[in-house]
Amino acid sequence: MKKLLYSLLTLTTILGLASCSDDNTGTPPGPDSETPAEYYAGGKLGTTFNNTSSAYEQFTAAVEEQGLVASFKRGERIFESPFDINNDPQTPMRGLGPLWIRESCIACHPSYGHGMRQNSYNSNTIGNGYLLVLTDENDTYLSSYTGMPQTGAAAPFKAPLDERKIKIQWLPYTDEWNNTFPDGETYGLIYPEVTIPEDAFYVPLQVGGNDISYSQLRVRLESTIGLYGTGLLDAISEEDIRAQYVKEEAAGVALNPSIWANGNFVSYYTNTLQGDGTKYARRFTYALSRGPLQDAAGANAIWNITNVTRSDRRYHYMTAAYAKVASKDPDVQAKFYSYFPEMNKTGNVETDIYNYLMGKDLTPEMTDQEYIDLMAWHRGLAVPAARDVNSTEFQRGKQLFSEIGCAYCHRPSWTTGDDIIRDPSNFFVGNRANMLPRYPHQTIWPYTDMIQHRLMMKNDIRTGWCRTTPLWGRGLSAKCTGADDRLHDCRARTVIEAIMWHGSAQSDARKSVEKFRTLSKSDRNAVVKFIESI
Repeated sequence: MKKLLYSLLTLTTILGLASCSDDNTGTPPGPDSETPAEYYAGGKLGTTFNNTSSAYEQFTAAVEEQGLVASFKRGERIFESPFDINNDPQTPMRGLGPLWIRESCIACHPSYGHGMRQNSYNSNTIGNGYLLVLTDENDTYLSSYTGMPQTGAAAPFKAPLDERKIKIQWLPYTDEWNNTFPDGETYGLIYPEVTIPEDAFYVPLQVGGNDISYSQLRVRLESTIGLYGTGLLDAISEEDIRAQYVKEEAAGVALNPSIWANGNFVSYYTNTLQGDGTKYARRFTYALSRGPLQDAAGANAIWNITNVTRSDRRYHYMTAAYAKVASKDPDVQAKFYSYFPEMNKTGNVETDIYNYLMGKDLTPEMTDQEYIDLMAWHRGLAVPAARDVNSTEFQRGKQLFSEIGCAYCHRPSWTTGDDIIRDPSNFFVGNRANMLPRYPHQTIWPYTDMIQHRLMMKNDIRTGWCRTTPLWGRGLSAKCTGADDRLHDCRARTVIEAIMWHGSAQSDARKSVEKFRTLSKSDRNAVVKFIESI
């Protein structure tokens, strides 16, 4: 049986984070005819008028109208609370491990927002949204480690990777313009280098089951993004996403050939393990690795980040390579039966350890209702209304944002479809689909085309292709999370830095950055004001 263990640091911090969903307050401005449409960033059903430090934590009007407030709040508690190693059915938040990435969801998403830039890798630091990206020199993920490598372990097991030995360095970068605008104003640029010594790895380094040398290892960071508004993005129709690809291809925009080519999707998101293999357009994560929200990052993370089993995933987030190493480890063998007496099924400790770690019929630790509540919360998070939309500076920034080409990839608005709940895993079907909030026919303003592009940055994201990150609500990040770090690894400390990281000679956004550089300081400030207000 998994033994009781709390991380005192995590628990103490979490207890200090009071839920603020009752602060879903605020009054819209005057008559709709006098209010710019983009004020309602999440549409009439998905916008919150709270712009305080709890702005990211509010439920949508749809949650209230559909009678899902209680479910939303139960899900919120699951998101905010640390999980417990004890798997006794009477213990709340039970089942952490035997390996994990974080003990709680909120550890990676401070105040439900974007992760914060870190100087060291400590998974118990609230706000550390970093996930390690381990690949070979060809950007192929290591097969011996989970896609999101684990650094936590419950006794008698050992962590696949010793996070105490991970080193993050922030190095200065000078661009071709010497980090200087034509009028003399300067800016700084930094990027992360991550190193992990060879002795930090408990499991061999393998790609496709074959050993690779330590010299072939590449390590990068990816941070979490904000969770608010993801239900609204999920409500965009498959047809409209396809139409956006068609439009950009016709305009000669470079598209990721592994996603789209010659007028059609090259790959789709499917789930043949829990689902029936239905094909869906890719729309979530930097890598566009996921389709509909009900089987996307959050639905996945509540299982693999914490390694908590549920009825549709009665197995551990684990690699066979780890199970093989652990089952042969004399230290693990010596204590395994004292921790798991019920697993003494063959009398061969190596076999019993391996079978436990790789078992496919483990007892569910999260109830179906808990999972439903979590996803009602996830799909129910509102988007903060835009701020200062009637100001002269906002309107000037909006005009320039479009004129210099930013609005092409950061497409301002979409109109949601019928929003029929789609779940590749076939969990949210039938009556369960009615337990999630829906957002049909809403005009929303996320500022993303939902497509990948390339910035060609120093020490770039894996593959170089990254989905255009929504800009809505990001101007409240400092107020809500305590940090305003941007881009996939938090390298940009300001909006100006984020813009200038788009300026590589090979970047898909190069022309826009060239135009931005020629703007006067007041016009550059207007663009920043606009981005921070939407």
